[in-house]
Amino acid sequence: MEKKTGNGINKGLELVPGTVPVESSTSLTLQRLFFVGIALGLLFNAQYDPLMACAGLSILAYILTTILIPAFGPAFVRVGFFGRDLGKKDRPILPETMGFVCAIVYLMTMFFFIPFLFYKYFVTETSGSGNREQFVDTSAQMIHKGRQLKLFPHSKLAEYLAALLSSFSMLVLGVADDLFDIRWRDKLFLPAIAILPLVFVYYVDFGVTSVVVPSFLSKISNTELPMTIDLGIFYYIYMLAVAIFCPNSINIFAGINGLEAGQSFVIAIFLLINDAFYIVPGRILELHPPHPATEAHLLSVYMVLPMIAVTAALLKFNWYPARVFVGDTYCYFAGMVFAQVGILGHFAKTLLLFLIPQVLNFIYSAPQLFGLVDCPRHRLPRLDPETGLLEASRVYFTEVPPKGLQAILLSTLGKMKLLHLERNPETGTILSASNLTIINLVLTWSGPLREDKLAIVLLGIQTGFCTFGLAVRYTVAPLVFGRDNL
Repeated sequence: MEKKTGNGINKGLELVPGTVPVESSTSLTLQRLFFVGIALGLLFNAQYDPLMACAGLSILAYILTTILIPAFGPAFVRVGFFGRDLGKKDRPILPETMGFVCAIVYLMTMFFFIPFLFYKYFVTETSGSGNREQFVDTSAQMIHKGRQLKLFPHSKLAEYLAALLSSFSMLVLGVADDLFDIRWRDKLFLPAIAILPLVFVYYVDFGVTSVVVPSFLSKISNTELPMTIDLGIFYYIYMLAVAIFCPNSINIFAGINGLEAGQSFVIAIFLLINDAFYIVPGRILELHPPHPATEAHLLSVYMVLPMIAVTAALLKFNWYPARVFVGDTYCYFAGMVFAQVGILGHFAKTLLLFLIPQVLNFIYSAPQLFGLVDCPRHRLPRLDPETGLLEASRVYFTEVPPKGLQAILLSTLGKMKLLHLERNPETGTILSASNLTIINLVLTWSGPLREDKLAIVLLGIQTGFCTFGLAVRYTVAPLVFGRDNL
């Protein structure tokens, strides 16, 4: 995909085939009305359950996103937010930055959810001063029809609002990137700025900077309780590192129809599955006492469900053949939501297990990202016009052949079958190499593929690693740490 954004760039530009049409049909309208009815039933459920209300709002978010994307697509093109799909023969012009629509709907959903979570169903006796945290009868745990107050205290409102502020900040920075096409090294640390409100709230309200070490170290120290190490300020540096990595890793692992939204959808689904392991025993199976981390994972669910909804709607229009582009705005926004969930849910290490493909892609891309190997502006796969299939794109060393460390690195990766090298048959000099991304590596191993099949393979890899991460989380981790510590 080639971005061309900016006001006035495309005055008089006519939309071409490939731009998103406005959907309007009687059957589609009836379907939407049916699901709106279901959503409203969940939203105003008789049990006063905020989890059901969140599900209802998420359904409404999906419907609203599917309406707004085709409605705003042509307008985005007219003001200069458009790009050409380089993976198609005719290179159609498509609306760019449609992740902005998803982010706005997500934030609206989270705003409207506040009364359902923190006020309408939060009824308690007070000391008379209006302080909701002070009980007259501390034994009164059940509010309304069985909702347990202790599962979600009113004090969580600060974390919730801080997360929304960080998401909004990341949205603004993402739009700025799509508008001005900021250089990679300049925008690398933008997520660290956006996450600061959440870090400050964590410092004031929670402030725990200790981590549990593996159980065998506790045995060495001759202590029965798990041994902890206080990281102090380094814990906050770790939080900033997570916030920087998540948005940028999704932005790097991109370039074909459906990949950005698809990988985010898969990751969000597995985050929801991970949360279910804590919530289902207490909320559905009614096993007591509930897990101590239930509260944190409920907050995670409340943030992930709307994300799944808007991402599913975006994926509908971004899947091959794409009718819109998600833009860097979506990549940064989705990554920031994942970082917030990991930080507030206190399972950042579990989150990284779900991001193994992104970690591997970053490590594999590092030589080009940090200038050790020449990095062209576009590293997305190259389309063969004759076959209509995608091939691994290449970096060419026409002026300065690789020497020294660069030549050793490329040769080593070539021998390990981690890239394809083209050499001068007479001198053995490296003439070109496939670009260092997982996308190009898959094409190097498999040969040319159609774009949708390539996306399916990559999302299959994402699903496989997420499944592996979930298995590690609930099998290996308890053995290593001796307790629930991820």
